[in-house]
Amino acid sequence: MGEVILELAGVRYRYPGVDRDAVGGVTLHVREGELVGIVGPNGSGKTTLLRLLVGVLRASAGGVTVAGKPVGEWNRRELARIIGVVPQREEPVFPLTVEETVFLGRYPHMGALAAPRRADRAAVQSALERCDVVAFADRRISTLSGGEWQRVRVARALAQEPKVLILDEPTANLDIRHEMEVFELVSDLVHHDGIGGVVVTHHVNLAVRFVDKMLVINGGRVEAFGTPREVMTREVMERVFQWPVHIETIDGVPQFVPLKSTQTGSAENE
Repeated sequence: MGEVILELAGVRYRYPGVDRDAVGGVTLHVREGELVGIVGPNGSGKTTLLRLLVGVLRASAGGVTVAGKPVGEWNRRELARIIGVVPQREEPVFPLTVEETVFLGRYPHMGALAAPRRADRAAVQSALERCDVVAFADRRISTLSGGEWQRVRVARALAQEPKVLILDEPTANLDIRHEMEVFELVSDLVHHDGIGGVVVTHHVNLAVRFVDKMLVINGGRVEAFGTPREVMTREVMERVFQWPVHIETIDGVPQFVPLKSTQTGSAENE
């Protein structure tokens, strides 16, 4: 894997008027060509951590570094050339075509009123192809299915030509097929194109099939960080999610099965 492109060092953040940290002392690094998953229960601090990663919030202690430079020292346009973000919720507002939507990803490079250059058109075409949405480039985004719309949003972020791609719950409200397609796409983009990748998700079993490292966060603090096999243990999952589970290993990948509340997690089957 390549150089560290995104790093948090002992990061803390507390919202005004709240008596405890939303994020407390989190350390994390993401390398080029590495996909990192961030998982945890509701209210665990995942969204706050993501906002710190992209510079929307400023850490009260510790530091966030992007491409070797503190995140606060980048202006927003410069940062958008490095970090591509696919937010959790987004409803189409304007009657744009797929191609027009993906062109929005070129704003950090061309500005609001500049005419597209050859490099901009090439980046958009590449993003459309990489995300397999060329066939409906002329369709209005209002006509897309959930899975198609998600791929278009990834294509828009990819058109930025970022060094890091961050996705917040990218498979929310998708069926199994489209969940798999999105994760396969993101994994291929990270591992083939050599960009850094961060995915925040509730789908733990899905994430561990694709990520290189996983950060488990609870109450704003790191419960575990490492490879899927290191992190996905009965002890960790039951402690974090407060529910009995059984761990199975399928094709070398650990998967957990929630048990009834009256049951005790079975011994892990390796």
